[in-house]
Amino acid sequence: MKPTAISDDGNQPMTLLQRLQLGSLIISDGGTGTFLQDNGLEPGGCPEEFNSSNPELVKKMAGEYFQAGSDMVLTNTFGANIFMQKKYGYGEKVQEFNRLAARHAVSQASRGHIVAGSVGPTGEFLEPLGQVSESGMYEAFAQQVSALEEGGASAICVETMTAIEEASLAVKAAREHTNLPVIGTMVFDKGPRGFFTMMGVTPERAVKELQNAGAHVVGTNCGNGIGNMIEIARLMRESTDGFLAVHSNAGIPILKAGRIVYPESPEFMAERFKQLADLGINILGGCCGTGPNHIRALATAVGR
Repeated sequence: MKPTAISDDGNQPMTLLQRLQLGSLIISDGGTGTFLQDNGLEPGGCPEEFNSSNPELVKKMAGEYFQAGSDMVLTNTFGANIFMQKKYGYGEKVQEFNRLAARHAVSQASRGHIVAGSVGPTGEFLEPLGQVSESGMYEAFAQQVSALEEGGASAICVETMTAIEEASLAVKAAREHTNLPVIGTMVFDKGPRGFFTMMGVTPERAVKELQNAGAHVVGTNCGNGIGNMIEIARLMRESTDGFLAVHSNAGIPILKAGRIVYPESPEFMAERFKQLADLGINILGGCCGTGPNHIRALATAVGR
């Protein structure tokens, strides 16, 4: 394990932002859903419910990522907002699931490790496209991030967003209801005219508007293998000299012998993670299809 980064007072571990400001590369974790599905989560099941019913597995996930070389792990709270949890019948459990998830990850952290509270989309559209008001969506995110901070999270990661309006509300809620650094990432598709989210947002626009909303770190996650992620990262780096994060899928999933398989191996991704580090990406990790072995290969590739 690498030495712990210590703050100037020689006592407290450095925060995420302090480490980034000193030029440290932060290694994040791999896929949460992938890990849980490999360890008993049924298709269509509620991952966040495992924070209550299967705490040892959630702890094991965080522990394995830290042991593989992660400086930062995300909590098992991607869908732990009131809108998503109502669909599973757990609307009253939102705060409990978020607090527990943060506590489980923190229990596996050593001095200097970072636990980032994962905040995913609500699955709803804002008015007039949908039925949810801006204030209603903002309050949902405020409820979630407050519980994550109460549980001990040391950062917030707003991720897998496609609508800039929703992403911005989540970032603002995190800035205004916690004292934690905030990461904001969006998911892009590649088309004939370049990269856009499902709602038409370019990487360049995402950088600008997420930063305007208050995100300390911006970037991209999910939806692409690491080759496309390098292209997106270049566009983002050309748009800002601020902090950037990339969480890449292990390729685009394929169906093989009746199973969904992500084709990019730890070794394949490791070489390209090094390219992302050379581009000046500040936080590197995996998303769908990646696991502890991918993070171990990433850590080796960047000289850990």
